[in-house]
Amino acid sequence: MALRLGDIAPDFEQDSSEGRIRFHAWLGDSWGVLFSHPADYTPVCTTELGLTARLKDEFARRGVKAIALSVDTVDSHRGWIADINETQSTEVNFPILADADRKVSQLYDMIHPNANETLTVRSLFIIDPNKKVRLIITYPASTGRNFNEVLRVIDSLQLTDSHSVATPGNWQDGDDVVIVPSLKDEAVLREKFPKGYQAVRPYLRLTPQPNK
Repeated sequence: MALRLGDIAPDFEQDSSEGRIRFHAWLGDSWGVLFSHPADYTPVCTTELGLTARLKDEFARRGVKAIALSVDTVDSHRGWIADINETQSTEVNFPILADADRKVSQLYDMIHPNANETLTVRSLFIIDPNKKVRLIITYPASTGRNFNEVLRVIDSLQLTDSHSVATPGNWQDGDDVVIVPSLKDEAVLREKFPKGYQAVRPYLRLTPQPNK
């Protein structure tokens, strides 16, 4: 059955470039980004892994752990990591799961027969500290991921988990946000949003980002 938003991310134990990983224990109380690759030594994925490594401080600032997956072996991963470090001018600083038996790929529904019967599709999952899946994005092999968007979504999820707001289209950290329609009591609104709000429509109320 396909994994859906709000589901508990399946736990697993699997080898990686940094040793054996027990996924839920490894995540602990952190947010997580799990993203898959069809095989080692693939060009688009090489650039993505380099970018992820360079974003280490941005992920850490948000309390996020990154972990990748490829269906090749740990030894193959180590050779690929050396290439990534050299060609992308960085140091890979997160584990890459060695999913040779496709165990994790199957758990996370990463194999789509209409795309390829054996290779994992390039899916990305954002998982919260309660181990719930909060975002799933699947990319074609030819299109590199936009990690600025991944960070933007994490910012939105963390903000909206803490305040009674949603983030509008093209929102960036620091922009105005939308008050959720279910919040109607004026006394509560004044308390929660002391900077006030603009009611464009009764259901569309904009307010400055509460945590700024």
